[in-house]
Amino acid sequence: MFVCSLPSVCLVCLASLQAHANADAERDYAAATVRTILSAPTAMPTLGAHTLLGQENQVGTSPAVTSPMTTQTSGSSFVVFSAGYISNSNPPTDNKSNPWTLLGSPVVYHGNNNAFDVKAYVSLSGNGGNAHSVAIVKNGYVQGEITLPFIEIRNADVLHDVAQNYPSGPQLTSGSVTTTGPAVLLAFWWGDGDGLTHTAVPNNGFSVIESFLNLPPLSAVQCVVASRQVNGAGTYNVTWTQSPDPGAPLWLFAFQSRDTIFASGFD
Repeated sequence: MFVCSLPSVCLVCLASLQAHANADAERDYAAATVRTILSAPTAMPTLGAHTLLGQENQVGTSPAVTSPMTTQTSGSSFVVFSAGYISNSNPPTDNKSNPWTLLGSPVVYHGNNNAFDVKAYVSLSGNGGNAHSVAIVKNGYVQGEITLPFIEIRNADVLHDVAQNYPSGPQLTSGSVTTTGPAVLLAFWWGDGDGLTHTAVPNNGFSVIESFLNLPPLSAVQCVVASRQVNGAGTYNVTWTQSPDPGAPLWLFAFQSRDTIFASGFD
């Protein structure tokens, strides 16, 4: 604090006192602003709406369109997979004008003359609303099988981490993902076994939200989707117990919110 040595108040003293008062007020305002930011509620990422389309081989149609569902108008991210004939290579579109980004390279299934693959697409901070659906126009074999899960993650605008691998055996462990705060984890199993009846059970607290395991007579692409909500930073994976047990392409996603990442940075 400024102290004047003169017996009476001078203009210089008054100016200095006012400057110090203004500086104190600015510091108090800044501190209050930070407290407000840190104490303001943040919307945690949560699982949103989801659906899965599975078309039988030889009787498929184009476009392949998922069932309509209600998604958040804004603030959600979305995941779509396309699994089936490699010749049906078109990316997805939806009726909310969202852009879709292919994640990595398509994974080609073992066997079957390398005729099948599975592709992952994401749209971050997308548009949503009523009757939201995704479509893929088949540009190869129109009657071919295709499986198309469509998953919403609410209050999430960051794909913080993703792991993909293709193990084989009766128990398949995904790659690991790391989070820095609250997150929604999404696990995808894409079995490559023959036959019409399959099982795939995840561990580590994952719950199945979509599955296509009992296939139609002319076969189709089997799939299971599982999710888990986590409340803090950590490293996670999932092991699937499956039968039959040749192998399966696996994906594991970790979706977060920039708001919760920002808040966690002040811990």
